[in-house]
Amino acid sequence: MPPEQGSLRFLATGIGSVPYLDIEVTCRDIIRHFPEIPFWPQFVKRSHVEDMTLQFTEGLPLVKVNPQAKQLTISGGASRERELVGFYERFMAEDTDSFAVSEEYAPGLYALLRISTHQPDEHKFIKGQIVGPITFAASVMGPGGKAALYETEILEALVNAICIKALWQVKQLSKTGRKPILFFDEPYLSGFGSAFSPISRQSVVEVLGTSINFLKQRAEVLIGIHCCGNTDWAMLLGAGPDIINFDAHGYMDYFLLYEAAIKRFLEKGGNIAWGIVPTSEFTGHETVEILRARLASGMKRIITSGIDREMLEAHSLLTPACGMGTMPPEHATMATRLLSELSNSLRERRLEYP
Repeated sequence: MPPEQGSLRFLATGIGSVPYLDIEVTCRDIIRHFPEIPFWPQFVKRSHVEDMTLQFTEGLPLVKVNPQAKQLTISGGASRERELVGFYERFMAEDTDSFAVSEEYAPGLYALLRISTHQPDEHKFIKGQIVGPITFAASVMGPGGKAALYETEILEALVNAICIKALWQVKQLSKTGRKPILFFDEPYLSGFGSAFSPISRQSVVEVLGTSINFLKQRAEVLIGIHCCGNTDWAMLLGAGPDIINFDAHGYMDYFLLYEAAIKRFLEKGGNIAWGIVPTSEFTGHETVEILRARLASGMKRIITSGIDREMLEAHSLLTPACGMGTMPPEHATMATRLLSELSNSLRERRLEYP
């Protein structure tokens, strides 16, 4: 059953990080395996600046980077106010070019754009990703050794900075002629609610909601939130993303506990990105049929809650459980092929529910 034009029905894409070194070959392989939603790869083994937090630090106010240690700190002193003023002048003017990610920091983005620009298709998509504002603020340490999440003024500035950098990226993706999809990657929110989390549920919803609205008011884009561990899924679903992406291999049962929130999300037009292909737990023994059965089992529980089967399938897409950057290259290659084959299988042959 072919997907409708512009539909996400069982289309597949990646999360971001890959274990490879050849930029051009990797990007062409991504387009070959995921022609409807290619994503730009983060080459985490190529350079430390492609770490998901360091990669988006260029042009940000107050943030000092120690690339070798992968540490981010907030500068203090007399220059602090001057830096913030200069930042907000650029931010209010929406000077997105001054917040660009350079090719040194994201060669996969530039390579994918060069290739994809010659293949425009308004009924297809192209995916990017950026560190989520909560995860980024949690990664930046202030002068007292506490995360920027604790300091309202700095948190606000960093959230705005991630938003404007995200807008720059969306504009670049749009130049391909495809509809952009942008994921906020929020691994910090895994296990949200522990005693070590300094931010409230309400603040998380407000920060993510503000970030999503900032982009959607300025561009035609689908916004996703990716969290590869367990979290308060009702919180993320309620923040207003177009797509929620979870590890459907390791956390299927936890996610499906939020039945009412999932139902509301889908009824409002939301999409679920099922991270069905394992990454850290990949064995090489996985098959398309095994993954089809696991996906069908999870989707049946949502259908049982009252969601129409056709609607759920139309609003489901497929990803790996998380980024592939830590996988052995041969396993990442196998997982990529498996994901592509699973997507093709689900679009060609109707899913049977147990």
